[in-house]
Order: sequence, then structure tokens, then C-alpha cells
Amino acid sequence: MMETPALITPDQLVTPAVFADPYPVYRQLRDQSPLSYLVPPGTIPGFDEPTRPWALMKYDDVYGALRDHQTFSSEDPRAGRFGPKLVLIQDDPPRHTRLRRLVNKAFTPKRVEALAPWIAGVANELLDEVGAGEVDVVQSYTIPLPVKVIARLLGIPGEDYVTFKRWSDAFLAAISMPPEQRMQNLMEMVGYFGQMAAARRAHSADDLITALVEAEVEGEALEEWEILGFCILLLIAGNETTTNLMSNMFNILADRPDLWRQVREDRSLVDPIIEETLRYESPVQRLFRITTRAVELSGVKIPQGADITIFYGAANRDPQAFPHPDEFRLDRDLRNHVAFGMGIHYCLGAPLARIEAQISLNAFLDRFPALKQGTAPARRQTASHLIFGFRQLPLVLNIR
Repeated sequence: MMETPALITPDQLVTPAVFADPYPVYRQLRDQSPLSYLVPPGTIPGFDEPTRPWALMKYDDVYGALRDHQTFSSEDPRAGRFGPKLVLIQDDPPRHTRLRRLVNKAFTPKRVEALAPWIAGVANELLDEVGAGEVDVVQSYTIPLPVKVIARLLGIPGEDYVTFKRWSDAFLAAISMPPEQRMQNLMEMVGYFGQMAAARRAHSADDLITALVEAEVEGEALEEWEILGFCILLLIAGNETTTNLMSNMFNILADRPDLWRQVREDRSLVDPIIEETLRYESPVQRLFRITTRAVELSGVKIPQGADITIFYGAANRDPQAFPHPDEFRLDRDLRNHVAFGMGIHYCLGAPLARIEAQISLNAFLDRFPALKQGTAPARRQTASHLIFGFRQLPLVLNIR
């Protein structure tokens, strides 16, 4: 006798079980999208009243919303209620255009390529410490590498990566951290970057914090909260996306030993593996917008002023855009996946994330003829509705 599939309701979109494994829910709900779902009070920090956002899950709806920033605005009047406003992510033009110009040059492919030898050196130092056998690649590699890289760009000590990661986790935590503990971490982070900004005003350096404290937008220096918001955005976005991209990628490859052997012999497959990982297990699952006017999507009327949740992960598994979406395949046209967004808010750090993943995958391939799942359990993160990755990923790294 066949079992009847469990009924999935939209309100389950804010549960830890869905944060850890969202794809079965996306499959059942996507055709109903756009749909509204309940966010209970306290589920998202700073949102003390129950809300009913609209979920966009179909690829065409998501792609269209990301390209139409005039209708789907990133400016949220509630931003800053639970910590510093995230500069750029919660800005629209013309302000977004001016602010993004300040940091664009630090993330150009040319500047990122110049960092590659240093990144490779850090990667190999970490792998020297890892050795071989069963290791948790999250704690030993996929967390420290991206945090050290973004710390170097900002001009802060990379050795403090454990603290930086704790602050980043606290900022993103949705339901697992008590509000007072979360606020304590956020205040520590704000205080730290305030001290760093003051130090750069006294003694400049060749780093992003100096660029921010010395920058002018239309003749005006950035305000202190803008500098702090920039620093926090760069620290969090600079490590979370890459950490989760790499841990997802190594987990996928550990389950595909034939593919591991194939890519060891043919390194032209490195980039397609990274792009298919971004589509297949998108490290950022959802972000938010607000409608500036009434709009109709897929036959559904959405009013002006509505909260919108854009589900990147659901769009990247839409069979209308990617046939057989639940298969990991390297023969796809992946130019239009939305793992890094689309339009004016396309991820600033995408070139950096890609080159860190390239260097890391090649470094693992150079050292380890085989990769397989460890005996200890892997654990997905369940604390944040925004990201998809691992808290713990034990893998066996075989050197022969």
C-alpha cells in the first residue's frame, strides 16, 4: 500500500526542518506560488508582530522581481530595528548606485585574481593543518578560509576568525539564539568596527575600512552608521555565502566518487561543478523585498506595500527553467541561475566566492585521491532562514 505524501502547508516555510531541507517543500508549493505564509512574531529578529509575506518560488517570477527593483524595493522602513542597517542590500538607487561604486573596485575580477596566490597559500596552510583521515571540513576549512580572506580585504586580523564567525552567526540567527545573546554579539561587532574605523582615521592603510572612512559621496563623508553597516555587510556576506558554497560542494562530491575521479583528471570540470552547486544547493536561499505598487505575478494580484520573500533556492530547482532539477548535472546552461541574485543587487562578492571555491576544489583534488562521507553525522544548519549549508560535515580525506 502506497503512503500518502504528508501535506505541506506554506506556514512550514519558517520551521527549522525546512531550513535544513527545503527542497521537498519547494517541490510541493512552487506551483501555488505566489502564495502567502505566516511568520509568527519573534521568528525573524525585529519583527514583533505576525506578518504574512508573499513567497515567490517560480523561476520566471523570481527573475522578473530581481530585475525590477523599482517595483520590488530593497528599502525596508523597518531596517535597523534589530541591528545596523545592511548597506547596499537594504538600499535602492540612486543611493545604492553611489554606495556600491565605493567598494566595487575591491571586488573586480582583476583585483580578485591578484589575490589568488595569497588565497592559495592560506588554503594550503589550512590543509597542512588538516592532514588526512576523517575531519570536519566546516570547522577546519570552509569557515576559516573565507573569513580570513574577507578579513584581509577589510584590514582586520584573520586570526580572529572564530570571533568574526560567531558575530556573523548571531546576525543571521532567526530562531535559535536568545534575543539578549544575539544583541550582545551585535553590540560587540558594532563596537569592534567602530574602533577599527577610528584607528583608520588616525592611521590609514591599504584596506576597505580605510577606503570607507576616507570616502565621500557627493562631497559628504559617510556617516558612522553607514561605515559600520558596510563593514558588517562585507564581513557577513564575505564569509557565509562562500562557506556554504564550499561545504555544499564537498558534500555533493563525497557522494559521487566517480565524479571526483573524473574531475581529478579533467580540471575543466571545476567551474561547471561550482556553478551547478550554486544552482543545486544555493547557499543563500531567500531574501526580501517590498512592493512599491500593486503587481500581478502568475495570475496572482499582490498589493502595494506587501512583504515579498524571494526564494532563490526554489527558483534554481524550477523544472521550467532547469529540466530534471533534482539531478546534479554538468551539461546545463547555467548562465542564468539566480544563486547570486540578478539585476542591480547581483552579489558584489560573486567573483571572490567563485575564486575561493576554485582554489579550494583544486587544492583538495591535488591532495586527496578520494573523498567520502565520514562516520560521524553531518549536520545542516537550522538557525537561519536565509542560508543553506552545514554546521558540521565530517569527511574522510584519503591520501592514497
